Amino acid sequence: MREFLQRFYRSIVRHGYPDSNRNRSLVVFTNFFLHVHPTKVRRRAIEFRRTFYLGGLSAGCFFILVVTGVLLMFYYRPSVPQAYHDMKDLQFTVSVGLFLRNLHRWAAHTMVALVFAHMAVTFFRGAYRPPREFNWVIGVFLLVTTILLSYTGYLLPWDQLAYWAVTVGTNMAEAVPLVGRQVKMVLLGGHSINANALLRFYVLHCVVLPLATVVGISVHIWRVRKDGGIHLPPAARP
Repeated sequence: MREFLQRFYRSIVRHGYPDSNRNRSLVVFTNFFLHVHPTKVRRRAIEFRRTFYLGGLSAGCFFILVVTGVLLMFYYRPSVPQAYHDMKDLQFTVSVGLFLRNLHRWAAHTMVALVFAHMAVTFFRGAYRPPREFNWVIGVFLLVTTILLSYTGYLLPWDQLAYWAVTVGTNMAEAVPLVGRQVKMVLLGGHSINANALLRFYVLHCVVLPLATVVGISVHIWRVRKDGGIHLPPAARP
């Protein structure tokens, strides 16, 4: 049994303690979760003043949102009028329900601010220049999904604030030339905010947009490695 456990452990951890540059590189190369990162980085490239860790903090907020969102889904039903009563139960009845909801809400607000600040720092430092144009586009995509995540979550409490906020937002979408009316129909599943709209916003908020964000973050981190790390490679600097 002991020999079997040792073989099983070695099948997972292929290399020993990373006590040398070679072993450290092998650990990164053979680990599914670490291989998207470069095996070596310059010390000055990971200093706080370079990026203010805004990208990592944004990803941390997204992780908090996923965990708290899954826990909140155990107590929420996306139907009328149960959605409003479930929110009240979370606030007054469920143990630590108010804490979970507030943590989810404030993490969402913080993530929007951090992603915007991350893009601002990237722009002013010129990190969007060649060869990183594609990663800049991925960053814009992640900003859009972040805003949409925040917006689609607005309707889920099914209260007056949610109703009128979504009314304003969908009317703005309808004002878009040529495709505005179709976009509003897709979002609401009809001409008014009703049970169909609540269900569609729930699916977008809990399934479609989180999956798109996970894919975007994965490609974003992978492209950072392929484009030469946090800083531009010497050959690409203007």
